[in-house]
Amino acid sequence: MTPHIGFNCGLVVSRKDWTDILFSLRVKIEGLSFIAGQFTKLGLYDAKGEFLRKAYSIVNSPEDYAKTEELEFLIIADLDGALSPNLHTLHPNDEVMVGDQCAGFMTLDEVPQHATELWLMATGTGIGPYLSILQTEDFPEHYTDIILVHAVRFQQDLVYKSLIEELKQKFAGKLQYVPIVSREKLDEGLTGRVPHLIDQRTLESHTGVKLDMEKTFVYLCGNPAMVRESGLSLSDRGYHKHLRRKTGHFSSENYW
Repeated sequence: MTPHIGFNCGLVVSRKDWTDILFSLRVKIEGLSFIAGQFTKLGLYDAKGEFLRKAYSIVNSPEDYAKTEELEFLIIADLDGALSPNLHTLHPNDEVMVGDQCAGFMTLDEVPQHATELWLMATGTGIGPYLSILQTEDFPEHYTDIILVHAVRFQQDLVYKSLIEELKQKFAGKLQYVPIVSREKLDEGLTGRVPHLIDQRTLESHTGVKLDMEKTFVYLCGNPAMVRESGLSLSDRGYHKHLRRKTGHFSSENYW
């Protein structure tokens, strides 16, 4: 496969299917540099020879990449999408284009220094960058509470459970995992939508950690509707969006 401009040719080394349309790929690719929480682009040529590309967050940590030269991506095959159905056909030893640059500001370096409580709220595949962040070996010690919120439609969409259990042990009580399912009841966790659970203070009562603008920072990642509505919910409580030129209380990244 001839590399497209701005891309290099990578090789799929493993694949994990979570559901019929939700899957993870690990891709062998040399020479990249990234910060935990960042993304790069994947690309393929379609049957007509048109080059398709889309940004995907990296799930594994920079330290893991340094050891393996592999990047891991969590992908959902959108039947109405252009690239993701093609990515869904890939298996080990298949080639895929990987962008030669990584980017994104959803990193620990961007969190204001005053924050000692970190909320990582995601829907769907938006959990990917948070897993990269939590796996990094130089995670700051000053955080007293880390809340990983993962909202999905069905229980089967709650991915990386074994990894999350390992991370909970790594953080020795600092990390709480809050699964949320919107379309069926969940034995452990919550039911509903993230903005409503923020409005009703349900996330706070469930975790025992209050959203306190003096020490809390919130990342929102995933469905644009969740990101927008959750941002409004936080703004209604006096929180301000974080800007590089002006310190705030929450930041976000849309996932399509």
